[in-house]
Amino acid sequence: MREIPFAIIFDMDGTLFQTETVLVPALHKTFGRLRREGLWQGDTPVEEYLRILGVPIPEVWRQLMPEESEGVRDRAAAWFLDDIIDEIRQGNGRLYPDVHTTLAALADQGIPLFVASNGRQRYLAAIRTAFLLERYFIDFYSLDRFSLMSKSALVKQLLNDYGIEKAVMVGDRRSDIQAAKDNGIWSIGCRFGFANDEELRGADVIIHQFSEIGSVWVEMVNKA
Repeated sequence: MREIPFAIIFDMDGTLFQTETVLVPALHKTFGRLRREGLWQGDTPVEEYLRILGVPIPEVWRQLMPEESEGVRDRAAAWFLDDIIDEIRQGNGRLYPDVHTTLAALADQGIPLFVASNGRQRYLAAIRTAFLLERYFIDFYSLDRFSLMSKSALVKQLLNDYGIEKAVMVGDRRSDIQAAKDNGIWSIGCRFGFANDEELRGADVIIHQFSEIGSVWVEMVNKA
């Protein structure tokens, strides 16, 4: 495989995809099932999920259901994956504004584009299919595809697999910025996603709308 001199790596949730458009109704469905099975009492923890969105899936359910057994958490995670994919397939999800036009412009310039996400393969595949994203991206990396435990390890795997010499990581959470630092690449923090200013501290650049990526990456390359 030929080496790639420069690439842009994107997170999915809160960066490309407006996750809350499908997450909230799917979460209500999942916790409705849990209540009917006698496995959950109380309200659906929507705000808690949005706060921790972007961490690895097992950790999500440990935080949402700290008193429950691993078996119950696994069942909830499986139901939720089915429910959120169903929402995507019904056409209820949305990308952020300008994602298609910006990605098309970058791809037309011959810039290799990748996705590195903590989301599961089936989830990423549903989004990819719903929005025809395969026309822009070379590959979609997920933690469960490689049995990895962190975004930093996932980005390292991607860089090594494709022989990428320099890259920019684009994301909205602390784990994205940390993955860039751990792998010696640049980072662009997305303030339009789920992050607060503290989470994006340490990003090389912070953007407030997706379309800014087109000019920002040029500045980064020129400084290299």
